[in-house]
Amino acid sequence: MEAFVTNLTTVLATAVDIFTGIIIGIAVLEAVTKILVFFFSRRKKLNEAKEEIRLSLGMWLALSLEFALAADILRSTIAPTWDEIGKLAAIIALRTILNFFLAKEIEQAKNKKNDIKDESF
Repeated sequence: MEAFVTNLTTVLATAVDIFTGIIIGIAVLEAVTKILVFFFSRRKKLNEAKEEIRLSLGMWLALSLEFALAADILRSTIAPTWDEIGKLAAIIALRTILNFFLAKEIEQAKNKKNDIKDESF
């Protein structure tokens, strides 16, 4: 039974890693598509669109960080050593810090965008 749970957890962690890669791939594809559309059709508005594209990509990347963290947590449940727990703690700390600052930057950009929109009325 223990071997089954270990194998299942490993498969789940791998599936979550694959899904993380898919999320990042979708994010990059969406960003590149938006860049190309703005570049070829609305060249004058490309500078305005950069912030929107960057924020959208940032939100996707924040989501992928959460999935990557979930995969790491799944892997750590399989007979962890103190070394693995320490590495996981470092990974969690780094990803949490990255996610915090990314979320903060997204929020600031949204507020800035809303302020600009309010001023135009």
